[in-house]
Amino acid sequence: MGPAGAVIFDCDGVLVDSEPLALEVMAGELAALGLHLENAEIHRRFTGRSLADCQRIIGQLTPHPDVEGFASRFETRLGAVFEARLQPVDGIGDVLTALAAANRLVAVASSGSQAKIRRSLQLTGLGAFFPSSRVFSAEDVSEGKPAPDLFLHAAGLIGVPPAHCTVVEDSTPGLMAATAAGMRVVALVRPGTLPVEVPPGAEVATDTRMLPRLLRADRVENEA
Repeated sequence: MGPAGAVIFDCDGVLVDSEPLALEVMAGELAALGLHLENAEIHRRFTGRSLADCQRIIGQLTPHPDVEGFASRFETRLGAVFEARLQPVDGIGDVLTALAAANRLVAVASSGSQAKIRRSLQLTGLGAFFPSSRVFSAEDVSEGKPAPDLFLHAAGLIGVPPAHCTVVEDSTPGLMAATAAGMRVVALVRPGTLPVEVPPGAEVATDTRMLPRLLRADRVENEA
């Protein structure tokens, strides 16, 4: 791949508008374990992390005997909610269409399971942009976000040096992971979403309509 490089997207909150649905389900599952947390606290502790990490953190917060089955229950309930209500992030289809027209290489690197990522893309009509060889999950690595492992794993398998990859992320762990991987970072911080910590050096898009300009090949080429 030339200096135009690749664009690696997070899935939840960047490609699919899943965060409000995930927060709703997470709040319900936590309440069943006796943990009544505000949405901002749930977001701070869990958004952008793998389910295994979430279950580990919950185990530190409560000795409830049902913590052990949290990940399985959460994914089952969230899957049912997704089937009924999941939508793509507004405008992201146009972004992906423009990148495809420019022959840009795109991939997904998400903290969700492979099954969840692929189903989310299918439900929202985005699956055609991402063949299975370019869908990467926290299941694929030993350490999920905020460690850089997932992004480095994705870059290695698509054959693009990390310095030639641009990551589009919306969570604090994801932004930290992309920065640690040595990749160019674009934080998608849409109005009305819960706050994230944007690392120094990251660029910010407050709307998907800003992404085509930020992801232009000549920008990457000039900065590589």
